[in-house]
Amino acid sequence: MKQVVKVKGVVFGEGSPKICIPIVGRTYEEIIMEAHRLAEIEFDVLELRIDFFMDVAESESVIKLLREIRSLCTKPILFTFRTKQEGGEAQIESEEYVALYRSVIDTGLADMVDLELFLGDELVSSLAAYAKERQVVVVMSNHDFYKTPAKEEIINRLVRMQQLGADLPKIAVMPNSKKDVMTVLEATFEMSEKHRETPIITMSMGRLGVISRVAGELTGSAMTFATNGKASAPGQIPIEEMRQILSIMG
Repeated sequence: MKQVVKVKGVVFGEGSPKICIPIVGRTYEEIIMEAHRLAEIEFDVLELRIDFFMDVAESESVIKLLREIRSLCTKPILFTFRTKQEGGEAQIESEEYVALYRSVIDTGLADMVDLELFLGDELVSSLAAYAKERQVVVVMSNHDFYKTPAKEEIINRLVRMQQLGADLPKIAVMPNSKKDVMTVLEATFEMSEKHRETPIITMSMGRLGVISRVAGELTGSAMTFATNGKASAPGQIPIEEMRQILSIMG
């Protein structure tokens, strides 16, 4: 039986892929304004991309921001620091990364956290365990903005995430051909059929890979990312269009 993950009434691994909207503002005011706008929109998960935040190095500012967003949002909140090497806006030392995530996890304000696979097995597995002990769901991720690995490599990375403690393994890669997009779709289907320990999240980025963002119910990807303004990655679809497409496909 395929496993599902439940967060605040949102069920991952069942039905249509759940819609996540990232907030990517630079200032406190921009981010809170965007959170207010999202209060009027139908979606499933709010992702706070904290690497965009200009005061990310100040933990008190991060917690204050997160607390305010929590007061405005009843939906699951995914906390993410995307590093430069995986397409993010800021760089951070390993010690600072761990300290930031531990402080956020300790507040209980974030329902989910995103941990990058290639930060190192020991760091990632220990943080994953720390989060899960405190009932915080772990999204473990890998991003390649240049190419699409072979199907076997995509599956291997997702399985490795499961082994390191991911509740929701995630991989996003860049296609350079239509065949690359098919590789992601095939890897997703095979992974969801043969390694059912967790739901998974996959996508092929850019315009070429848009089909992968809406085909999750067919292939087995449990969440997709849409935009309510500025996108956090290439190929994200505006939220209104995403809802319409998923409704038609469902």
